[in-house]
Amino acid sequence: MDLVFSSTTELAAAIRDRKISAVEALDAYLAQIDRHNEAVNAVVTLDRETARARAEKADEAQARGDVLGPLHGVPFTLKDTHETSGMKTTVGFPPFADYVAREDSPVVLRLKAAGGVLTAKTNVATMLGDWQSDNPLFGRTNNPWDLSRTSGGSSGGAAAALCAGMTPFEVGTDMQDSIRLPAAFCGVYGLKPTEHRVSLAGAFPDPGGVPRGVRLMSCLGPLARNVEDLALILGVIAGPDGSDTDLAPVPVEGMPELDLKTLRIVFAPAFSGFPVAGEIRAAVENLARELQSAGATVEEARLPTLDLHDDLTQGGALIGMMLEAAQPEPPEEPTPVSRWFEALGRRDRSILAWERFFEGCDALLCPVAMTTAFPHCEPGTPIKVDDEEQSYWMLPAYGAVFNYSGHPALSLPCRQDRDGLPIGLQLVGKRWSESRLLGIAKAIAPLSGGFHRPPGY
Repeated sequence: MDLVFSSTTELAAAIRDRKISAVEALDAYLAQIDRHNEAVNAVVTLDRETARARAEKADEAQARGDVLGPLHGVPFTLKDTHETSGMKTTVGFPPFADYVAREDSPVVLRLKAAGGVLTAKTNVATMLGDWQSDNPLFGRTNNPWDLSRTSGGSSGGAAAALCAGMTPFEVGTDMQDSIRLPAAFCGVYGLKPTEHRVSLAGAFPDPGGVPRGVRLMSCLGPLARNVEDLALILGVIAGPDGSDTDLAPVPVEGMPELDLKTLRIVFAPAFSGFPVAGEIRAAVENLARELQSAGATVEEARLPTLDLHDDLTQGGALIGMMLEAAQPEPPEEPTPVSRWFEALGRRDRSILAWERFFEGCDALLCPVAMTTAFPHCEPGTPIKVDDEEQSYWMLPAYGAVFNYSGHPALSLPCRQDRDGLPIGLQLVGKRWSESRLLGIAKAIAPLSGGFHRPPGY
Protein backbone atom coordinates (compact mmCIF):
# COMPACT_ATOMS: atom_id res chain seq x y z
CA MET A 1 0.00 0.00 0.00
CA ASP A 2 0.98 3.60 -0.60
CA LEU A 3 -0.05 4.34 2.96
CA VAL A 4 -0.11 8.13 3.00
CA PHE A 5 -2.22 8.38 -0.16
CA SER A 6 -4.52 5.48 0.68
CA SER A 7 -8.12 6.37 1.43
CA THR A 8 -9.47 6.37 4.95
CA THR A 9 -11.63 3.39 4.02
CA GLU A 10 -8.61 1.46 2.71
CA LEU A 11 -6.50 2.28 5.77
CA ALA A 12 -9.21 1.19 8.19
CA ALA A 13 -9.69 -2.07 6.27
CA ALA A 14 -5.94 -2.76 6.16
CA ILE A 15 -5.64 -2.25 9.94
CA ARG A 16 -8.75 -4.33 10.60
CA ASP A 17 -7.41 -7.16 8.39
CA ARG A 18 -3.98 -6.93 10.11
CA LYS A 19 -2.15 -6.11 6.89
CA ILE A 20 -0.64 -3.14 8.69
CA SER A 21 -0.70 -1.95 12.28
CA ALA A 22 -2.02 1.36 13.56
CA VAL A 23 1.53 2.25 14.64
CA GLU A 24 2.82 1.59 11.12
CA ALA A 25 0.11 3.83 9.67
CA LEU A 26 0.95 6.57 12.18
CA ASP A 27 4.68 6.32 11.46
CA ALA A 28 4.03 6.68 7.73
CA TYR A 29 2.05 9.89 8.22
CA LEU A 30 4.55 11.31 10.71
CA ALA A 31 7.33 10.66 8.18
CA GLN A 32 5.33 12.44 5.48
CA ILE A 33 4.80 15.42 7.80
CA ASP A 34 8.52 15.50 8.60
CA ARG A 35 9.35 15.32 4.90
CA HIS A 36 7.04 18.02 3.56
CA ASN A 37 5.63 20.23 6.29
CA GLU A 38 8.55 22.65 6.45
CA ALA A 39 7.75 23.76 2.90
CA VAL A 40 3.95 23.53 3.04
CA ASN A 41 3.41 24.62 6.68
CA ALA A 42 0.06 22.88 6.99
CA VAL A 43 0.59 21.18 10.37
CA VAL A 44 1.05 23.63 13.25
CA THR A 45 0.66 21.53 16.43
CA LEU A 46 1.91 17.94 16.49
CA ASP A 47 1.41 15.52 19.40
CA ARG A 48 3.57 12.50 18.58
CA GLU A 49 3.54 10.92 22.04
CA THR A 50 -0.23 10.93 22.59
CA ALA A 51 -0.85 9.79 19.03
CA ARG A 52 1.59 6.89 19.44
CA ALA A 53 -0.03 5.88 22.73
CA ARG A 54 -3.46 5.82 21.06
CA ALA A 55 -2.12 3.87 18.08
CA GLU A 56 -0.56 1.30 20.42
CA LYS A 57 -3.85 0.93 22.27
CA ALA A 58 -5.61 0.42 18.94
CA ASP A 59 -3.18 -2.38 18.11
CA GLU A 60 -3.63 -3.95 21.53
CA ALA A 61 -7.41 -3.89 21.03
CA GLN A 62 -6.96 -5.46 17.60
CA ALA A 63 -4.87 -8.24 19.12
CA ARG A 64 -7.75 -8.97 21.54
CA GLY A 65 -10.21 -9.04 18.66
CA ASP A 66 -11.87 -5.77 19.65
CA VAL A 67 -12.88 -3.27 16.98
CA LEU A 68 -12.99 0.32 18.25
CA GLY A 69 -15.07 1.60 15.34
CA PRO A 70 -14.99 2.42 11.62
CA LEU A 71 -11.80 4.50 12.07
CA HIS A 72 -9.95 1.92 14.20
CA GLY A 73 -6.30 3.02 14.29
CA VAL A 74 -6.57 5.58 11.47
CA PRO A 75 -4.42 8.69 12.14
CA PHE A 76 -5.89 12.08 11.28
CA THR A 77 -5.40 15.82 11.70
CA LEU A 78 -7.91 18.50 12.61
CA LYS A 79 -8.26 22.16 11.72
CA ASP A 80 -6.97 24.38 14.54
CA THR A 81 -10.43 25.51 15.59
CA HIS A 82 -11.86 22.35 17.19
CA GLU A 83 -11.56 22.28 20.97
CA THR A 84 -9.32 19.36 21.98
CA SER A 85 -8.33 18.28 25.46
CA GLY A 86 -4.57 18.06 25.87
CA MET A 87 -3.83 19.89 22.61
CA LYS A 88 -3.83 23.63 21.96
CA THR A 89 -6.63 25.29 20.00
CA THR A 90 -5.52 28.74 18.82
CA VAL A 91 -7.35 29.74 15.60
CA GLY A 92 -4.09 31.55 14.81
CA PHE A 93 -4.96 34.26 17.34
CA PRO A 94 -2.17 35.36 19.74
CA PRO A 95 -4.45 35.74 22.82
CA PHE A 96 -5.36 32.04 22.38
CA ALA A 97 -1.75 30.91 21.84
CA ASP A 98 -1.70 28.67 24.93
CA TYR A 99 -5.39 27.80 25.21
CA VAL A 100 -6.14 24.13 25.89
CA ALA A 101 -9.79 23.14 26.25
CA ARG A 102 -10.95 21.15 29.26
CA GLU A 103 -12.69 18.62 27.04
CA ASP A 104 -13.01 17.54 23.43
CA SER A 105 -15.74 19.00 21.25
CA PRO A 106 -18.54 16.57 20.30
CA VAL A 107 -17.06 16.12 16.81
CA VAL A 108 -13.63 15.28 18.24
CA LEU A 109 -15.20 12.88 20.73
CA ARG A 110 -17.02 11.07 17.93
CA LEU A 111 -13.91 10.73 15.79
CA LYS A 112 -11.95 9.32 18.72
CA ALA A 113 -14.83 7.03 19.74
CA ALA A 114 -14.82 5.69 16.17
CA GLY A 115 -11.19 4.65 16.73
CA GLY A 116 -9.42 7.57 15.07
CA VAL A 117 -5.95 8.64 16.25
CA LEU A 118 -5.70 12.43 16.45
CA THR A 119 -2.17 13.37 15.44
CA ALA A 120 -1.99 17.11 14.81
CA LYS A 121 -3.75 20.42 14.23
CA THR A 122 -3.65 22.26 10.89
CA ASN A 123 -3.28 25.92 10.06
CA VAL A 124 -6.04 28.50 9.60
CA ALA A 125 -6.64 32.14 8.82
CA THR A 126 -6.54 34.30 11.94
CA MET A 127 -9.86 33.78 13.75
CA LEU A 128 -11.01 31.97 10.55
CA GLY A 129 -11.49 35.40 8.99
CA ASP A 130 -9.87 35.12 5.53
CA TRP A 131 -9.57 32.97 2.40
CA GLN A 132 -5.83 32.53 2.87
CA SER A 133 -4.46 30.54 5.80
CA ASP A 134 -1.98 32.93 7.38
CA ASN A 135 -1.69 34.14 10.98
CA PRO A 136 0.76 35.74 13.44
CA LEU A 137 1.33 32.50 15.37
CA PHE A 138 2.22 30.06 12.61
CA GLY A 139 2.66 32.03 9.38
CA ARG A 140 1.16 31.06 6.06
CA THR A 141 0.28 27.73 4.52
CA ASN A 142 1.45 27.11 0.95
CA ASN A 143 -0.30 25.15 -1.75
CA PRO A 144 1.38 21.77 -2.43
CA TRP A 145 0.76 22.25 -6.16
CA ASP A 146 2.69 25.55 -6.17
CA LEU A 147 4.26 26.87 -2.98
CA SER A 148 4.02 30.46 -4.24
CA ARG A 149 0.22 30.20 -4.13
CA THR A 150 -2.34 30.00 -1.36
CA SER A 151 -4.03 26.80 -0.24
CA GLY A 152 -7.14 28.85 0.53
CA GLY A 153 -8.85 29.53 3.83
CA SER A 154 -9.94 29.27 6.39
CA SER A 155 -9.49 25.46 6.16
CA GLY A 156 -6.32 25.90 4.10
CA GLY A 157 -4.06 23.89 6.38
CA ALA A 158 -6.57 21.05 6.34
CA ALA A 159 -6.80 20.97 2.54
CA ALA A 160 -3.03 21.28 2.07
CA ALA A 161 -2.27 18.52 4.58
CA LEU A 162 -4.74 16.23 2.86
CA CYS A 163 -3.39 17.05 -0.59
CA ALA A 164 0.21 16.45 0.52
CA GLY A 165 -0.50 13.07 2.13
CA MET A 166 -0.12 14.24 5.74
CA THR A 167 -3.59 12.99 6.73
CA PRO A 168 -6.26 10.76 5.16
CA PHE A 169 -9.14 13.08 6.07
CA GLU A 170 -9.97 16.34 7.83
CA VAL A 171 -12.95 18.18 9.29
CA GLY A 172 -13.20 21.85 8.38
CA THR A 173 -15.58 24.68 9.11
CA ASP A 174 -17.50 26.57 6.45
CA MET A 175 -19.29 29.87 7.00
CA GLN A 176 -18.40 31.46 3.67
CA ASP A 177 -16.94 28.75 1.42
CA SER A 178 -14.21 27.91 3.95
CA ILE A 179 -14.25 24.15 3.26
CA ARG A 180 -15.05 24.17 -0.43
CA LEU A 181 -12.67 26.94 -1.60
CA PRO A 182 -9.52 25.36 -0.05
CA ALA A 183 -10.64 21.94 -1.28
CA ALA A 184 -10.92 23.36 -4.80
CA PHE A 185 -7.54 25.12 -4.59
CA CYS A 186 -5.80 21.91 -3.44
CA GLY A 187 -7.67 19.45 -5.66
CA VAL A 188 -9.45 17.46 -2.95
CA TYR A 189 -13.11 16.88 -2.05
CA GLY A 190 -14.87 18.98 0.59
CA LEU A 191 -18.46 18.82 1.83
CA LYS A 192 -20.48 21.57 3.49
CA PRO A 193 -23.50 19.72 4.89
CA THR A 194 -26.95 21.14 5.39
CA GLU A 195 -26.98 23.73 8.15
CA HIS A 196 -27.62 22.15 11.59
CA ARG A 197 -26.50 18.70 10.42
CA VAL A 198 -23.20 18.60 12.41
CA SER A 199 -22.66 20.00 15.90
CA LEU A 200 -21.10 23.45 16.21
CA ALA A 201 -20.46 22.96 19.93
CA GLY A 202 -16.75 23.33 20.65
CA ALA A 203 -16.09 24.30 17.03
CA PHE A 204 -14.34 27.48 18.15
CA PRO A 205 -12.14 28.07 21.23
CA ASP A 206 -14.05 29.54 24.15
CA PRO A 207 -11.75 30.35 27.08
CA GLY A 208 -14.28 32.71 28.67
CA GLY A 209 -17.41 30.59 28.46
CA VAL A 210 -19.36 33.25 26.54
CA PRO A 211 -22.70 32.29 24.92
CA ARG A 212 -22.29 30.65 21.53
CA GLY A 213 -22.86 33.40 18.97
CA VAL A 214 -22.51 31.59 15.62
CA ARG A 215 -25.73 29.65 15.16
CA LEU A 216 -26.55 30.16 11.47
CA MET A 217 -24.84 29.57 8.11
CA SER A 218 -21.71 28.00 9.64
CA CYS A 219 -21.22 24.25 9.15
CA LEU A 220 -18.67 21.58 9.97
CA GLY A 221 -17.91 19.06 7.27
CA PRO A 222 -15.34 16.55 6.02
CA LEU A 223 -12.52 16.92 3.50
CA ALA A 224 -11.11 13.81 1.83
CA ARG A 225 -9.47 12.49 -1.32
CA ASN A 226 -12.55 10.57 -2.48
CA VAL A 227 -16.30 10.62 -2.07
CA GLU A 228 -16.54 7.38 -0.08
CA ASP A 229 -14.42 8.93 2.67
CA LEU A 230 -16.63 12.01 2.78
CA ALA A 231 -19.61 9.72 3.37
CA LEU A 232 -17.76 7.72 6.03
CA ILE A 233 -16.70 10.78 8.04
CA LEU A 234 -20.08 12.49 7.70
CA GLY A 235 -21.71 9.37 9.13
CA VAL A 236 -19.39 9.56 12.15
CA ILE A 237 -19.77 13.26 12.98
CA ALA A 238 -23.36 14.11 12.00
CA GLY A 239 -26.47 14.13 14.18
CA PRO A 240 -27.73 15.33 17.59
CA ASP A 241 -25.17 15.20 20.39
CA GLY A 242 -26.74 16.67 23.50
CA SER A 243 -24.67 19.87 23.22
CA ASP A 244 -25.84 21.80 20.15
CA THR A 245 -29.59 22.29 20.60
CA ASP A 246 -30.01 23.57 17.04
CA LEU A 247 -29.23 20.16 15.51
CA ALA A 248 -32.05 18.51 13.59
CA PRO A 249 -32.75 14.80 14.28
CA VAL A 250 -32.58 13.91 10.60
CA PRO A 251 -30.91 10.52 10.07
CA VAL A 252 -27.86 10.23 7.82
CA GLU A 253 -28.68 7.63 5.21
CA GLY A 254 -26.16 5.41 3.47
CA MET A 255 -24.70 6.75 0.23
CA PRO A 256 -26.70 5.26 -2.66
CA GLU A 257 -25.21 3.75 -5.82
CA LEU A 258 -26.66 5.87 -8.61
CA ASP A 259 -26.78 5.45 -12.38
CA LEU A 260 -26.06 8.65 -14.28
CA LYS A 261 -28.87 7.76 -16.68
CA THR A 262 -31.40 8.27 -13.89
CA LEU A 263 -30.18 11.76 -12.91
CA ARG A 264 -31.24 15.24 -13.90
CA ILE A 265 -28.34 17.70 -13.55
CA VAL A 266 -28.63 21.42 -14.23
CA PHE A 267 -25.53 23.54 -14.69
CA ALA A 268 -24.58 27.19 -14.40
CA PRO A 269 -21.16 28.20 -15.82
CA ALA A 270 -21.50 31.47 -13.87
CA PHE A 271 -23.97 33.41 -11.72
CA SER A 272 -25.16 36.78 -12.99
CA GLY A 273 -22.71 39.49 -11.99
CA PHE A 274 -20.24 37.04 -10.40
CA PRO A 275 -16.77 36.91 -12.03
CA VAL A 276 -15.31 33.54 -12.97
CA ALA A 277 -12.21 32.43 -14.88
CA GLY A 278 -12.83 31.22 -18.41
CA GLU A 279 -11.19 27.87 -17.69
CA ILE A 280 -13.54 27.26 -14.76
CA ARG A 281 -16.55 28.23 -16.87
CA ALA A 282 -15.32 25.86 -19.58
CA ALA A 283 -14.82 23.07 -17.02
CA VAL A 284 -18.48 23.35 -15.97
CA GLU A 285 -19.65 23.27 -19.59
CA ASN A 286 -17.34 20.39 -20.55
CA LEU A 287 -18.39 18.24 -17.59
CA ALA A 288 -22.05 18.99 -18.37
CA ARG A 289 -21.52 17.73 -21.94
CA GLU A 290 -19.78 14.60 -20.70
CA LEU A 291 -22.63 13.91 -18.28
CA GLN A 292 -25.12 14.27 -21.09
CA SER A 293 -23.10 11.90 -23.29
CA ALA A 294 -23.08 9.40 -20.41
CA GLY A 295 -26.87 9.40 -20.34
CA ALA A 296 -27.78 11.95 -17.69
CA THR A 297 -30.52 14.49 -18.38
CA VAL A 298 -28.60 17.78 -18.49
CA GLU A 299 -29.72 21.34 -19.13
CA GLU A 300 -28.56 24.84 -18.34
CA ALA A 301 -30.06 26.10 -15.09
CA ARG A 302 -32.72 28.74 -14.77
CA LEU A 303 -31.63 30.04 -11.40
CA PRO A 304 -34.13 31.45 -8.89
CA THR A 305 -35.05 35.08 -9.46
CA LEU A 306 -32.97 36.30 -6.52
CA ASP A 307 -30.54 39.17 -6.18
CA LEU A 308 -27.55 37.03 -5.25
CA HIS A 309 -25.39 40.07 -4.55
CA ASP A 310 -27.99 41.21 -2.05
CA ASP A 311 -28.07 37.72 -0.53
CA LEU A 312 -24.31 37.97 0.06
CA THR A 313 -24.78 41.39 1.65
CA GLN A 314 -27.58 40.11 3.87
CA GLY A 315 -25.50 37.07 4.84
CA GLY A 316 -22.66 39.36 5.86
CA ALA A 317 -25.08 41.45 7.93
CA LEU A 318 -26.31 38.34 9.75
CA ILE A 319 -22.74 37.30 10.51
CA GLY A 320 -22.05 40.78 11.85
CA MET A 321 -25.08 40.64 14.15
CA MET A 322 -24.12 37.20 15.47
CA LEU A 323 -20.58 38.34 16.22
CA GLU A 324 -21.89 41.47 17.90
CA ALA A 325 -24.11 39.38 20.18
CA ALA A 326 -21.16 37.17 21.15
CA GLN A 327 -19.01 40.05 22.43
CA PRO A 328 -18.34 39.99 26.20
CA GLU A 329 -19.59 43.58 26.43
CA PRO A 330 -22.45 44.83 24.23
CA PRO A 331 -21.87 47.92 22.05
CA GLU A 332 -23.24 51.28 23.15
CA GLU A 333 -25.93 51.05 20.45
CA PRO A 334 -26.75 47.35 19.95
CA THR A 335 -28.61 46.21 16.86
CA PRO A 336 -32.39 46.16 17.54
CA VAL A 337 -33.93 42.71 17.74
CA SER A 338 -36.40 43.78 15.05
CA ARG A 339 -33.52 44.00 12.54
CA TRP A 340 -32.50 40.44 13.38
CA PHE A 341 -35.99 39.14 12.59
CA GLU A 342 -36.16 41.22 9.42
CA ALA A 343 -32.87 39.66 8.31
CA LEU A 344 -34.17 36.17 9.07
CA GLY A 345 -37.30 36.91 7.03
CA ARG A 346 -35.20 37.89 4.01
CA ARG A 347 -33.18 34.71 4.41
CA ASP A 348 -36.32 32.57 4.58
CA ARG A 349 -37.38 33.88 1.18
CA SER A 350 -34.05 32.86 -0.33
CA ILE A 351 -34.12 29.41 1.29
CA LEU A 352 -37.61 28.71 -0.04
CA ALA A 353 -36.71 29.93 -3.53
CA TRP A 354 -33.79 27.53 -3.70
CA GLU A 355 -35.92 24.70 -2.32
CA ARG A 356 -38.42 25.22 -5.13
CA PHE A 357 -35.51 25.27 -7.60
CA PHE A 358 -34.24 21.87 -6.41
CA GLU A 359 -37.68 20.29 -6.81
CA GLY A 360 -36.89 20.24 -10.55
CA CYS A 361 -33.45 18.64 -10.49
CA ASP A 362 -31.17 16.28 -8.61
CA ALA A 363 -28.24 18.68 -8.37
CA LEU A 364 -26.78 21.96 -9.59
CA LEU A 365 -23.28 21.97 -11.10
CA CYS A 366 -21.53 25.36 -10.91
CA PRO A 367 -18.22 27.04 -9.93
CA VAL A 368 -17.04 26.89 -6.33
CA ALA A 369 -14.76 29.95 -6.65
CA MET A 370 -14.04 32.61 -9.25
CA THR A 371 -10.44 31.46 -9.77
CA THR A 372 -7.98 28.68 -9.06
CA ALA A 373 -5.29 29.11 -6.38
CA PHE A 374 -3.82 32.62 -6.62
CA PRO A 375 -0.40 33.93 -5.51
CA HIS A 376 -0.03 34.87 -1.84
CA CYS A 377 -1.09 38.46 -1.25
CA GLU A 378 -2.32 40.88 1.39
CA PRO A 379 -6.03 40.38 2.16
CA GLY A 380 -8.09 42.83 0.16
CA THR A 381 -5.68 42.94 -2.78
CA PRO A 382 -7.58 42.72 -6.09
CA ILE A 383 -7.35 39.24 -7.64
CA LYS A 384 -6.62 38.81 -11.33
CA VAL A 385 -9.19 36.68 -13.12
CA ASP A 386 -8.34 36.29 -16.81
CA ASP A 387 -6.07 39.35 -16.53
CA GLU A 388 -8.85 41.52 -15.11
CA GLU A 389 -8.73 42.69 -11.52
CA GLN A 390 -11.67 41.53 -9.42
CA SER A 391 -12.63 42.31 -5.83
CA TYR A 392 -10.86 40.10 -3.29
CA TRP A 393 -14.12 39.91 -1.35
CA MET A 394 -15.80 38.04 -4.23
CA LEU A 395 -13.51 35.03 -3.71
CA PRO A 396 -16.12 33.01 -1.74
CA ALA A 397 -19.21 34.29 -3.55
CA TYR A 398 -20.24 31.09 -5.37
CA GLY A 399 -19.98 29.07 -2.16
CA ALA A 400 -21.34 31.69 0.25
CA VAL A 401 -24.66 31.75 -1.64
CA PHE A 402 -25.32 28.28 -0.20
CA ASN A 403 -24.19 29.18 3.30
CA TYR A 404 -26.90 31.81 3.18
CA SER A 405 -29.48 29.30 1.93
CA GLY A 406 -28.22 26.42 4.11
CA HIS A 407 -28.12 23.87 1.27
CA PRO A 408 -25.56 21.05 1.16
CA ALA A 409 -22.76 21.68 -1.32
CA LEU A 410 -19.52 19.92 -2.12
CA SER A 411 -16.37 20.76 -4.02
CA LEU A 412 -15.09 18.11 -6.42
CA PRO A 413 -11.77 18.23 -8.31
CA CYS A 414 -12.09 18.48 -12.10
CA ARG A 415 -8.68 18.33 -13.79
CA GLN A 416 -6.22 21.27 -13.95
CA ASP A 417 -5.93 24.70 -15.53
CA ARG A 418 -3.18 25.89 -17.91
CA ASP A 419 -0.84 26.49 -14.95
CA GLY A 420 -1.29 22.93 -13.72
CA LEU A 421 -3.43 24.03 -10.76
CA PRO A 422 -6.51 22.06 -9.70
CA ILE A 423 -9.95 23.24 -10.84
CA GLY A 424 -12.74 22.62 -8.34
CA LEU A 425 -16.42 22.58 -9.24
CA GLN A 426 -19.41 22.78 -6.92
CA LEU A 427 -22.30 20.34 -6.69
CA VAL A 428 -25.35 21.52 -4.73
CA GLY A 429 -28.51 19.66 -3.71
CA LYS A 430 -31.75 19.90 -1.79
CA ARG A 431 -31.55 20.44 1.98
CA TRP A 432 -30.90 17.23 3.96
CA SER A 433 -29.91 15.39 0.76
CA GLU A 434 -26.20 14.92 1.56
CA SER A 435 -26.25 11.16 1.03
CA ARG A 436 -27.83 11.48 -2.40
CA LEU A 437 -25.53 14.37 -3.28
CA LEU A 438 -22.53 12.22 -2.37
CA GLY A 439 -23.95 9.40 -4.51
CA ILE A 440 -24.19 11.81 -7.44
CA ALA A 441 -20.61 12.99 -6.88
CA LYS A 442 -19.41 9.37 -6.84
CA ALA A 443 -21.22 8.66 -10.11
CA ILE A 444 -19.64 11.78 -11.65
CA ALA A 445 -16.10 11.07 -10.37
CA PRO A 446 -14.98 8.91 -13.35
CA LEU A 447 -15.81 11.84 -15.64
CA SER A 448 -14.47 14.67 -13.48
CA GLY A 449 -11.15 12.95 -12.83
CA GLY A 450 -11.04 12.94 -9.03
CA PHE A 451 -7.98 13.58 -6.84
CA HIS A 452 -4.51 13.57 -8.33
CA ARG A 453 -1.33 13.46 -6.28
CA PRO A 454 0.67 16.68 -6.70
CA PRO A 455 4.16 16.32 -8.20
CA GLY A 456 6.90 15.64 -5.67
CA TYR A 457 4.70 14.08 -3.00
